[in-house]
Amino acid sequence: MSLSRRSHDAASPVIGIVLMLVITFILAALVLLMMVQLPYIYDQSVPEIFKITKIRHVNENGVLNYDSYMVVMNTGTTGYKTKNLYAKTYRNGVELNCRIPTLNGEAFIDGSRHYDVQYLRSSGSTWYPALSIGIDYQDKTFHPGDTVTFEVYDNSTKQIISRHTYAA
Repeated sequence: MSLSRRSHDAASPVIGIVLMLVITFILAALVLLMMVQLPYIYDQSVPEIFKITKIRHVNENGVLNYDSYMVVMNTGTTGYKTKNLYAKTYRNGVELNCRIPTLNGEAFIDGSRHYDVQYLRSSGSTWYPALSIGIDYQDKTFHPGDTVTFEVYDNSTKQIISRHTYAA
């Protein structure tokens, strides 16, 4: 009787180990695929309408203090309502905690909560082609050699309008 019971037992440590290894490799492959897409990989179809033209690392007297003052120009052909735009900033592929909920200088200072940005100088209610805005980030936000990415979004649709990367 003991032999017949054993022959009906379907347990096999070899099959269990093989299944465990296959499942582990599949899970590892899925995690690897997700991680490959997590780094800052850009959709190449996003246009460069608002381009960083300068990042200043010196103060008004020419002394290196890592001033982190950025100038961004509308290089497109359309004017944009500055109150309808918000921005995200990245340094070396990592999003900064700099909150820029509007690109309208008056609304930015008066009514918005902003962090790590001292002030924003805009050209008024509409950002026309060939006009620039200035964003004064907290000192030491950017250093020479950093790669800075500036993304602009539409407040109503939350869709990205422009992305530009600049070597500081």
